Amino acid sequence: MHATPLLCHPSTPDDIVASITVEVNSLTADLLVLYYRITGDIDRLQLPAQAASKFQDLLWQQTCLEAFIGFTDSDAYFEFNFSPSSQWAVYRFENYRQNVTSLNPLPSPRVLVRRRNGELDVDVDIHLGAIPGLTAAEIKGRELRLAVSAVSQSDQGVISYWALAHPPGKPDFHHRDGFALRLAGDPA
Repeated sequence: MHATPLLCHPSTPDDIVASITVEVNSLTADLLVLYYRITGDIDRLQLPAQAASKFQDLLWQQTCLEAFIGFTDSDAYFEFNFSPSSQWAVYRFENYRQNVTSLNPLPSPRVLVRRRNGELDVDVDIHLGAIPGLTAAEIKGRELRLAVSAVSQSDQGVISYWALAHPPGKPDFHHRDGFALRLAGDPA
Protein backbone atom coordinates (compact mmCIF):
# COMPACT_ATOMS: atom_id res chain seq x y z
CA MET A 1 0.00 0.00 0.00
CA HIS A 2 1.28 3.49 -0.74
CA ALA A 3 0.82 6.73 1.15
CA THR A 4 -2.04 8.85 -0.17
CA PRO A 5 -1.79 12.62 0.38
CA LEU A 6 -4.52 14.58 2.09
CA LEU A 7 -5.29 17.99 0.60
CA CYS A 8 -5.54 21.15 2.65
CA HIS A 9 -8.87 22.91 2.16
CA PRO A 10 -8.20 26.11 0.14
CA SER A 11 -10.07 28.27 2.67
CA THR A 12 -7.82 27.11 5.54
CA PRO A 13 -4.20 27.38 4.35
CA ASP A 14 -1.57 25.91 6.65
CA ASP A 15 1.98 27.30 6.96
CA ILE A 16 3.00 24.79 9.65
CA VAL A 17 2.06 21.42 8.17
CA ALA A 18 3.92 20.57 4.96
CA SER A 19 1.97 17.38 4.27
CA ILE A 20 -0.37 14.79 5.72
CA THR A 21 -0.49 11.33 4.20
CA VAL A 22 -2.38 8.17 5.05
CA GLU A 23 -1.92 4.51 4.22
CA VAL A 24 -4.98 2.29 4.50
CA ASN A 25 -4.57 -1.42 5.10
CA SER A 26 -6.85 -4.31 6.02
CA LEU A 27 -4.72 -6.97 7.69
CA THR A 28 -7.75 -9.20 8.23
CA ALA A 29 -11.40 -8.98 7.23
CA ASP A 30 -12.08 -7.40 10.63
CA LEU A 31 -9.05 -5.13 11.11
CA LEU A 32 -8.71 -1.76 9.41
CA VAL A 33 -5.32 -0.10 9.92
CA LEU A 34 -4.65 3.56 9.15
CA TYR A 35 -1.13 4.99 9.09
CA TYR A 36 -1.16 8.79 9.25
CA ARG A 37 2.01 10.86 8.81
CA ILE A 38 2.15 14.61 9.42
CA THR A 39 5.29 16.44 8.32
CA GLY A 40 6.29 20.04 8.87
CA ASP A 41 7.10 22.26 11.85
CA ILE A 42 5.63 19.81 14.38
CA ASP A 43 6.85 21.95 17.29
CA ARG A 44 4.37 24.65 16.19
CA LEU A 45 1.39 22.28 16.19
CA GLN A 46 -0.85 22.45 19.21
CA LEU A 47 -0.82 18.85 20.36
CA PRO A 48 -2.79 17.54 23.33
CA ALA A 49 -0.89 15.90 26.17
CA GLN A 50 -0.72 12.13 26.28
CA ALA A 51 -3.73 10.66 28.06
CA ALA A 52 -5.28 7.30 28.80
CA SER A 53 -6.59 5.64 25.65
CA LYS A 54 -10.35 5.96 26.06
CA PHE A 55 -13.44 7.48 24.47
CA GLN A 56 -13.35 11.28 24.51
CA ASP A 57 -15.90 13.56 22.88
CA LEU A 58 -15.06 16.75 20.92
CA LEU A 59 -11.59 15.63 19.78
CA TRP A 60 -12.20 17.30 16.40
CA GLN A 61 -11.94 20.74 18.05
CA GLN A 62 -8.14 20.45 18.05
CA THR A 63 -5.45 18.53 16.17
CA CYS A 64 -7.17 15.26 15.32
CA LEU A 65 -7.13 12.54 12.68
CA GLU A 66 -10.42 11.24 11.34
CA ALA A 67 -11.99 8.52 9.23
CA PHE A 68 -15.54 8.01 8.02
CA ILE A 69 -17.05 4.76 6.75
CA GLY A 70 -20.34 4.70 4.86
CA PHE A 71 -22.34 2.27 2.76
CA THR A 72 -23.21 3.04 -0.85
CA ASP A 73 -26.71 1.60 -0.29
CA SER A 74 -27.53 3.52 2.92
CA ASP A 75 -27.41 7.01 4.41
CA ALA A 76 -25.92 5.63 7.65
CA TYR A 77 -22.21 6.17 8.31
CA PHE A 78 -19.59 6.03 11.05
CA GLU A 79 -17.17 8.71 12.23
CA PHE A 80 -13.87 7.90 13.93
CA ASN A 81 -11.72 10.53 15.68
CA PHE A 82 -8.15 9.85 16.82
CA SER A 83 -6.18 12.28 18.93
CA PRO A 84 -2.39 12.42 19.24
CA SER A 85 -3.17 12.11 22.98
CA SER A 86 -4.19 8.46 22.19
CA GLN A 87 -7.85 9.20 22.96
CA TRP A 88 -10.49 8.27 20.39
CA ALA A 89 -14.18 8.56 19.59
CA VAL A 90 -16.57 6.50 17.45
CA TYR A 91 -20.01 7.72 16.33
CA ARG A 92 -22.79 6.29 14.19
CA PHE A 93 -25.00 8.65 12.17
CA GLU A 94 -28.32 7.50 10.71
CA ASN A 95 -28.03 10.13 7.96
CA TYR A 96 -26.10 13.31 7.16
CA ARG A 97 -25.14 14.85 10.52
CA GLN A 98 -28.34 13.52 12.14
CA ASN A 99 -29.31 10.90 14.73
CA VAL A 100 -25.83 10.43 16.14
CA THR A 101 -24.97 7.69 18.63
CA SER A 102 -21.67 7.44 20.54
CA LEU A 103 -20.17 3.96 20.45
CA ASN A 104 -17.69 2.33 22.81
CA PRO A 105 -16.46 -0.77 20.96
CA LEU A 106 -14.48 -3.57 22.61
CA PRO A 107 -11.77 -3.92 21.67
CA SER A 108 -11.47 -0.18 21.38
CA PRO A 109 -9.45 1.49 18.62
CA ARG A 110 -5.72 1.45 19.29
CA VAL A 111 -3.89 4.73 18.69
CA LEU A 112 -0.07 4.63 18.62
CA VAL A 113 1.76 7.96 18.31
CA ARG A 114 5.43 8.53 17.45
CA ARG A 115 7.07 11.92 17.17
CA ARG A 116 10.35 12.46 15.34
CA ASN A 117 12.16 15.51 14.05
CA GLY A 118 9.66 17.22 11.73
CA GLU A 119 7.25 14.29 11.73
CA LEU A 120 4.29 12.94 13.68
CA ASP A 121 3.18 9.39 12.94
CA VAL A 122 -0.16 8.08 14.20
CA ASP A 123 -1.06 4.44 13.61
CA VAL A 124 -4.63 3.36 14.28
CA ASP A 125 -6.13 -0.13 14.48
CA ILE A 126 -9.91 -0.38 14.22
CA HIS A 127 -11.63 -3.72 14.86
CA LEU A 128 -14.66 -3.27 12.62
CA GLY A 129 -16.35 -6.40 13.98
CA ALA A 130 -16.55 -4.73 17.41
CA ILE A 131 -18.73 -1.94 16.01
CA PRO A 132 -22.47 -2.57 15.68
CA GLY A 133 -23.33 -2.04 12.02
CA LEU A 134 -19.84 -3.00 10.77
CA THR A 135 -19.66 -6.67 11.69
CA ALA A 136 -18.74 -9.15 8.97
CA ALA A 137 -22.36 -10.28 8.64
CA GLU A 138 -23.62 -6.69 8.33
CA ILE A 139 -21.11 -5.64 5.66
CA LYS A 140 -21.01 -8.86 3.64
CA GLY A 141 -21.69 -8.13 -0.02
CA ARG A 142 -22.05 -4.38 0.52
CA GLU A 143 -19.78 -1.67 -0.81
CA LEU A 144 -18.24 0.56 1.83
CA ARG A 145 -16.67 3.94 1.16
CA LEU A 146 -13.96 5.54 3.28
CA ALA A 147 -13.18 9.20 3.89
CA VAL A 148 -9.93 10.09 5.63
CA SER A 149 -9.27 13.54 7.02
CA ALA A 150 -7.39 15.58 9.60
CA VAL A 151 -7.69 18.76 11.60
CA SER A 152 -4.46 20.59 12.39
CA GLN A 153 -4.30 23.37 14.95
CA SER A 154 -1.32 25.69 15.21
CA ASP A 155 0.19 26.92 18.46
CA GLN A 156 -1.65 30.19 17.65
CA GLY A 157 -5.01 28.38 17.48
CA VAL A 158 -5.36 28.53 13.66
CA ILE A 159 -7.19 25.46 12.34
CA SER A 160 -6.72 23.85 8.93
CA TYR A 161 -8.79 21.04 7.42
CA TRP A 162 -7.24 18.24 5.37
CA ALA A 163 -8.99 15.45 3.43
CA LEU A 164 -8.60 13.01 0.55
CA ALA A 165 -11.28 14.99 -1.28
CA HIS A 166 -13.12 18.19 -0.41
CA PRO A 167 -16.66 18.80 -1.67
CA PRO A 168 -17.41 22.33 -2.95
CA GLY A 169 -17.93 24.99 -0.28
CA LYS A 170 -16.73 25.10 3.30
CA PRO A 171 -14.84 22.16 4.84
CA ASP A 172 -17.26 19.28 5.49
CA PHE A 173 -15.84 15.86 6.30
CA HIS A 174 -19.37 14.40 6.59
CA HIS A 175 -20.26 15.14 2.95
CA ARG A 176 -20.47 11.96 0.84
CA ASP A 177 -18.32 13.49 -1.92
CA GLY A 178 -15.39 13.11 0.48
CA PHE A 179 -15.87 9.34 0.82
CA ALA A 180 -13.26 8.76 -1.86
CA LEU A 181 -11.87 5.28 -1.17
CA ARG A 182 -13.60 1.94 -1.65
CA LEU A 183 -13.33 -0.69 1.08
CA ALA A 184 -14.08 -4.33 0.37
CA GLY A 185 -17.34 -5.21 2.07
CA ASP A 186 -17.15 -8.93 1.38
CA PRO A 187 -14.62 -10.39 3.81
CA ALA A 188 -12.96 -13.65 2.88
